[in-house]
Amino acid sequence: MEKLQTGISGGDSDEEEEIRYLICALVDRNWERIHTGHFSSVSLNIRKIYAIGCYFKIFFLLLEDTSPAQKEVCSGILDEAQLLGCMEDWSELKVALMDYLDKGKEENPKLLPVLEPLLRVSCTCDIPQLDAPNLKEFQTKCFQAEQPTLLLNTIEHWPARKKWLDLNYLLKVAGNRTVPIEIGSNYASDEWSQQLVKIRDFLERQFSTKKANQEIEYLAQHELFSQIPALKSDISIPDYCSISKDDPPGSVDIKAWLGPAGTISAMHYDPKHNLLCQVFGSKRIILAAPKDTENLYPHESEFLGNTSQIDAAKLDMVAYPLLENVKFYELLLQPGDCLYMPPKWWHYVRSAAPSFSVSFWWE
Repeated sequence: MEKLQTGISGGDSDEEEEIRYLICALVDRNWERIHTGHFSSVSLNIRKIYAIGCYFKIFFLLLEDTSPAQKEVCSGILDEAQLLGCMEDWSELKVALMDYLDKGKEENPKLLPVLEPLLRVSCTCDIPQLDAPNLKEFQTKCFQAEQPTLLLNTIEHWPARKKWLDLNYLLKVAGNRTVPIEIGSNYASDEWSQQLVKIRDFLERQFSTKKANQEIEYLAQHELFSQIPALKSDISIPDYCSISKDDPPGSVDIKAWLGPAGTISAMHYDPKHNLLCQVFGSKRIILAAPKDTENLYPHESEFLGNTSQIDAAKLDMVAYPLLENVKFYELLLQPGDCLYMPPKWWHYVRSAAPSFSVSFWWE
């Protein structure tokens, strides 16, 4: 900041004002381009330009004022740059900015609960189970066999297993970040919506003393660990994700799933290999094979084309008679375990307790 201020403060005020105007115009123009059409069709260059513009906008705002209120504004701009832009080439600058903007913030006086670790329970499981299999065993029995498998005690070495039970740790590391939150228990329902909120507000609403008629909110399928690198150091990519038909293996997408008891992911499938790892809490999961796709009544819309119309937890054989042809597999995903799902295996997920899961997707 001092170097930037020294470089700009000696310039002409009219020229400085013109630069500010051009930077704001650059940010606004590329924001519009990002929001035109489907996000997946936005080019990487547009997202990079947007992120660069946001950086410079933050710098100019901090040259005007470094008050807590101004830092809060800049923090929001930085989060939007991470959510909409592409910041992979400037990760060190991103971390430095986050540290600077968060420095000196008042600690939240409200303490959040420290969750009790769940004890393992004995229950039926309709798919094979392997206790922390080695790579060769996973490759032959799971990956090559395209066999969904419950992998027991696979992530017990993660620091996250203990650290994340203390929600005050999550509050300290991530509380000031803005993330997309799903409102409503099921993304396929008409009542579902999304909002951008601070993680601190989300944690307080969903994990402290809940009010009557409190809506269920879910941090779902979000790239939290690229946004908050400090959390990524608490986990590690399982070696199983290195097994691939491609040489060399492709990249691994890491997604976060954090919410209270009662969050639901409707019956759907993903196009990639999926390793769903349970850090704390537990989830009831129902699976169905790709061969049963036509019997699972996928939505006809493009947006929900990989999602079934059925409620897998409460089958309606009258409305959906083809379900009689489907074989369902049920299991409980418990803390420290992972569920491997081959591509296009259908799965319904409901959290049975406050829950934090991390999924790894790879080709």
